[in-house]
Amino acid sequence: MSEGLRPVTVLIAAMGGEGGGVLMDWIVRAARSLNLPVQATSVPGVAQRTGATTYYVELLETPRQADDAPEPVMDLYPGVGDIDLMISSELVETARAIERGFVSPTRTTLIASTHRVYSILEKMSMGDARYDGDRIIAAAGKMAKRRIMFDMERAAGRVGCPMNSIILGAIAGSGLLPIAPEVFEEGIRTGGKAVEANLAGFAAGLAYARGEAMEDPPAKDSRPKPPTLNGAALALRARVENEFPAQTHTILLEAAGRVLDYQDPRYAALYLDRLADFLSVDKARADSDYELTREVGRHLALRMTYEDIIRVAQLKTRRSRFERVRREVEAEPGQLVKITEFLKPGVEEYASVLPPFVARRIISWAGKKKSRAAKLQIGMHVRTDTVFGFANLRLVAGLRRVRRRGYRFQQEQKLIEDWLALVREAAAADYALALETTECARLLKGYGDTHARGAENFARIAEAVIRPAIAGHVRDAAKAVRRARDSALADPEGKDLAEVLSEVGAGAAADVSPS
Repeated sequence: MSEGLRPVTVLIAAMGGEGGGVLMDWIVRAARSLNLPVQATSVPGVAQRTGATTYYVELLETPRQADDAPEPVMDLYPGVGDIDLMISSELVETARAIERGFVSPTRTTLIASTHRVYSILEKMSMGDARYDGDRIIAAAGKMAKRRIMFDMERAAGRVGCPMNSIILGAIAGSGLLPIAPEVFEEGIRTGGKAVEANLAGFAAGLAYARGEAMEDPPAKDSRPKPPTLNGAALALRARVENEFPAQTHTILLEAAGRVLDYQDPRYAALYLDRLADFLSVDKARADSDYELTREVGRHLALRMTYEDIIRVAQLKTRRSRFERVRREVEAEPGQLVKITEFLKPGVEEYASVLPPFVARRIISWAGKKKSRAAKLQIGMHVRTDTVFGFANLRLVAGLRRVRRRGYRFQQEQKLIEDWLALVREAAAADYALALETTECARLLKGYGDTHARGAENFARIAEAVIRPAIAGHVRDAAKAVRRARDSALADPEGKDLAEVLSEVGAGAAADVSPS
């Protein structure tokens, strides 16, 4: 096909609920209103975040000469290296398009959002499995002939419109399609749905694409302003500011407040008491930047505020959460919003708040047969917008007063003390080793099988690497601990970790063997 007859090819990758089908319809209707030959197809994604639904559009820039003129034969599917306009509604979807060859440095204009919607695999990982967004953006700059990239989700939230209208404006602003912006605007009006919001979004996307609007730099602190501090919080803040150096205040003030919110002033005081030994280690170092105090403080706060059913109920019944939900669904003042919580606690979660002697019996009984545990794991739908549903969760949140007597609390405190003792021993041997031992707290998270597996991996690393390292039997001790920890985080099943521990063990045996 000659270049003059070659269609303009448009590929749209959009996730569920983002209006990709409506976006495709806007483009098709606009082309048909100008009598341009156009064809559109779509291929659904397998599931949310395992691949976006893709919409493929081909259109000719020359209007049909006569109504009875033969229809051109167009492709049903996009071709690698043959896309003029690639549109992606999320950053990792952009990476998918680049990886599959749909973005060409000689042909493709890329319009993409820089925001992230994390995939299930990213969320499930024991470690930080997030894809590197900066690398994706850099790849887009190299692979695309031209790129228009900005945070479309943020822009849509600022304007109060669906994201697809922002994207349509960016398409019009790119100038790649033989369709004037006014034609797209008329198509939005003709559609008759959310006309004002869609027109506002279209104008915003158009301005971004033309360089007439720029993204605001991210706020230094976009978190909600903290509430007025009460007496306990003020006393806690005063203790942090008086007893700990300024280099640690940013982390410790936040962390101590989290622990106070989780339980009570006594628990928050225990948090600061536990940091005293590590503060002493840092003070003894020349020109100390108090890194060990900060890192232990950060991980200790997370360890001491583990999630249980009490914490879940506490967070789900907060005023701030209801306010956030109303903002997210764009509810008008006075408009009713129904909120249903989907909960499915298991045997261990129920048992976690019971006295240890009772909890151990229940967990042991349920563990003998999987069918028993399955029968007790009952899914619940709790309407927290109703008095009854809200009151039920508040009652669970009120169990915070007796949390200390529960099985999980006592179990967690023992694990915390064991970890802190190990860090103290490591600090006496080598500062870098102490920092890497501190980071091993990342292995201990979650509940049920995840928590048990993490605790087992931590114990294996402690016995096979950290304790021999403290005794001076491991070469490059800090590096060995880091390697073992990273292996455990990357492979929760422990196969990679077993290989690393075997190598470290062989090296340690060689070091202590008689010459």
